[in-house]
Formats: sequence, structure tokens, C-alpha cells
Amino acid sequence: MFVERCGIIIWVNDLKATKNLERYGTVHYTSKKMQYVVMYVHADVLDETVRNLEKLPYVKNVERSYRTDIKTEYSSNKEDKAKFFTQ
Repeated sequence: MFVERCGIIIWVNDLKATKNLERYGTVHYTSKKMQYVVMYVHADVLDETVRNLEKLPYVKNVERSYRTDIKTEYSSNKEDKAKFFTQ
């Protein structure tokens, strides 16, 4: 039901041209101060989209977000040290 999406960060030279990025995916955030755009694209066309974005004249660099690769499930196997400090 849900489509797997990946985030990408696009460093740009000109923020006026960032409206054209909406044809490649969903623009989530635009930083005017640091001049980058965060957008989400479908995971199955990620490589093709990155190649197309790098060809654009106003794009400096394209970075892939590694949020999907980071472990988000944590386990607490260590003993709780708080009981040693309470009386």
C-alpha cells in the first residue's frame, strides 16, 4: 500500500530554480540560508533521479539520506545503574 521512499539532499546555486525540482519528487524543505533542498523520491527510481538531478546546471551536489540504513530499534541489555545511586 505504501511506496518506499528515500530522502535526498540537493545543494543548489540558485533557489529560484528549485521549483523545477518538484517534477522529480516531493520537496519537503528548502533552506534559503544554506541553499539546499530536501526531497523524497520513490526508492525504485532513486538512482535514475540522482543522475538526472546531477545534470541540472543549478545543482552543485546531490547526497542520499542514510536514514533508512540507521538502526532504529534499540535493546536495553545493560543493567540499570540507577538503583546503585538510590538509597
